[in-house]
Amino acid sequence: MKNVMWFKELSKKNLAEAGGKGANLGEMLQNGFPIPNGFVVTSGSYYKHLDANGLRGPIKKILDSLDVTDNDALMKASDDIKKMIVDGTMPKDVQEDIVKSYKTLNEMVGRQTYVAVRSSATAEDLPTASFAGQQSTYLNVFGADGVVSAVKECWASLFESRAIFYRVENKFEHMKVGLAAVVQMMVQSEKAGVVFTVDPLYQDPGIISIETAYGLGEVVVSGQVTPDTYRVDKGELKILDKSIAKQPWMLIKVEGKNKRVEIKEDAQGKQKLSDLEIKDLAKICKKIEEHYSYPQDIEYAFEKDNLYIVQSRPITTLTDKSGLEKGTGGELVKEQKPQKEAPKSQVVGSAKVIVRGLGASPGMGMGKVKLVKSAKEIKNMERGDILVTEMTTPDFVPGMKKASAIVTDTGGMTSHAAIVSRELGVPCVVGTGNATTVLKDGMDVSVDGSHGMVYEGLVSAPEAAAGKPAGGAAAAEVAIMASPITGTKIYVNLADVDQAEKVAKLPADGVGLLRAEFMIAEMGQHPRKMLDEGRQQEFVDKLADDMRKFAAAFYPRPVVYRATDFKTNEYRNLEGGDKYEPHEENPMMGYRGAARYIREPELFKMELQAIKKVREEYHMVNLWLMIPFIRRVGELKAIKDIMDDVELYRTRDFKLWIMVEVPSTVIIMDQFCKEGIDGVSIGTNDLTQLILGIDRDNATMAKGFDERNEAVLRALKRVITICRKYGVTTSLCGQAPSVYPEFAEKLVEFGITSMSVNPDAVERTRKIVASAEQKIILQRLAALQKPEKDEQLSFGEE
Repeated sequence: MKNVMWFKELSKKNLAEAGGKGANLGEMLQNGFPIPNGFVVTSGSYYKHLDANGLRGPIKKILDSLDVTDNDALMKASDDIKKMIVDGTMPKDVQEDIVKSYKTLNEMVGRQTYVAVRSSATAEDLPTASFAGQQSTYLNVFGADGVVSAVKECWASLFESRAIFYRVENKFEHMKVGLAAVVQMMVQSEKAGVVFTVDPLYQDPGIISIETAYGLGEVVVSGQVTPDTYRVDKGELKILDKSIAKQPWMLIKVEGKNKRVEIKEDAQGKQKLSDLEIKDLAKICKKIEEHYSYPQDIEYAFEKDNLYIVQSRPITTLTDKSGLEKGTGGELVKEQKPQKEAPKSQVVGSAKVIVRGLGASPGMGMGKVKLVKSAKEIKNMERGDILVTEMTTPDFVPGMKKASAIVTDTGGMTSHAAIVSRELGVPCVVGTGNATTVLKDGMDVSVDGSHGMVYEGLVSAPEAAAGKPAGGAAAAEVAIMASPITGTKIYVNLADVDQAEKVAKLPADGVGLLRAEFMIAEMGQHPRKMLDEGRQQEFVDKLADDMRKFAAAFYPRPVVYRATDFKTNEYRNLEGGDKYEPHEENPMMGYRGAARYIREPELFKMELQAIKKVREEYHMVNLWLMIPFIRRVGELKAIKDIMDDVELYRTRDFKLWIMVEVPSTVIIMDQFCKEGIDGVSIGTNDLTQLILGIDRDNATMAKGFDERNEAVLRALKRVITICRKYGVTTSLCGQAPSVYPEFAEKLVEFGITSMSVNPDAVERTRKIVASAEQKIILQRLAALQKPEKDEQLSFGEE
């Protein structure tokens, strides 16, 4: 690996050498986007530095004994490791290559230039892993010695306390995560910010969301100021609405240093980008999204009327990745009607609104206020507190994970607080301007992250008038009554046990897809390893305890548990996985689902015993079972025999479902029904890619991946029609019904029993389905009332 690579040498294939940030900059430069020039000090140079100074062993020794939940110990370990790296002597060849490249960059512009030195982390065995926000960036670096020093500081930032915590939480090996340093010409921006090519709150693929502030764009990313927000129709590039924020100060370069300067009073409240600049920016960002065939999070800057793209990366907070990955300004935009106006906040009973801001992460969170002035105070937070602060940084993440809601004084929809809250599924309101002064420690408040409001006291939308918080099934029942009534059940997809109580308050008829993988991954060890060590009861008890929490939160509504569907490459990431999992070239079509249970029945029985414990010991009889990726009827027979072995039988209140993800299941659906099942759930992701022969993760082919393809629709209709004949219920898990209203209408027309969507799409899907049902009823009534001579309507195949 070279020590240094120029942007022109890089593409998205160079993730291992340049990290995601560096590889994307090279990719965009090569494709004609306005990128400030620069080079990357590769991850190979970082490893050279560690080895030249003998640092691997000492670093590993410190981290092996570290308890990351001990904040003081974590901070000390971080400081010790960073000092070792910064104090180390950079290998001579690496230093010479950096100095030479910086001088070449100066020659290109005819002067000694300021540069930004940004961290770009990657992993040797997981090059596409996201490490955004964990490491440091250094702006306005000047001179060869300054660049060399900043590169070492970047390397050291790989061991910031927040980065160590993140890797431990996500089970990454510290020494397998490398770091490249991006050295890029500084844009002395007069205006800068962030663009999301999909509306970040409502996840509307037809809307581009732009945030802008005066000065350097770091203040938008970090949430230090509340920016202007402009929303643009992606199809027509028409400005839909603007929210102009008053900005009292900005960050600019003064004598080579970043300095906070006051903005003149008459300019503070002005629109920061002209309408023409907004449209030009939206047009370029739309092209970047089309290039990557995936929604993008883009940072940009304007310098003397010139637009520069500073970086672009995939949006990490989409709950509907399957439905949005092709929503890139092409055919999806034509089909998706843009949302012209964000939903208006509704008065919640007699509750008093005490703080207003931008709704940045949807949902309602209730609890006691905890004012946090800095990350050092995070250790004082209790689980369920309302985190209130001026702004968040990556060091706040451990506390954010404890919070039932987050409120900040500053920041916009693309600030750190907003993005992380959406990733965690925690309600969040940003840009309030006064939360830290109005809200007091210990106050009981309710935070509405959908509409940007903080209410006095513990309030829930359906029961505010009664003055008590709604919970679980009672809240959901009221919410359903307040929502449109549908004959088609609307279920919810779930994985995180910490979200069970909150999601249970949504107007959902149950859980249509409870994923096993998150619960098992939390154990951290391969089930086979636990079995071989005689710890199968530990596995059963832990899994049963998590299942019980889901079932209790939704009781008596059904919770459909999908048995483990790890692919071999995913299982290998668990402790012991290397020993037990084979290497497969195509894990998606490999050793997974039903085939795995039959070859390893002892592992499958551990899951079945957990289900049995929940039903018999905890009396949660609303827990059902679903078998994924089933290919043949013989597999179903074998699985039912294994269930018989643990005395788990189909009954009136214990249903057995199968997933329909493989074309063979579609073709012989009648045989599965005859063998004996209670329901099916159609997995549109796998089924669509197997029918169309398109890998949805293949960027080149991604635009062709569409659930609305005629072949897929015919498959869905066949499955639903046959199942109706045999009295078998039909469901569909995926976001397509909430993204494409016409797709939902087709499912209703075919006679589907239920649809299961992500939590943020439950209410929207219920409205879409209600509208589709009413439309079909009216059409059929109109057809019945027509004179006989005009009766030419066809209702399709029965």
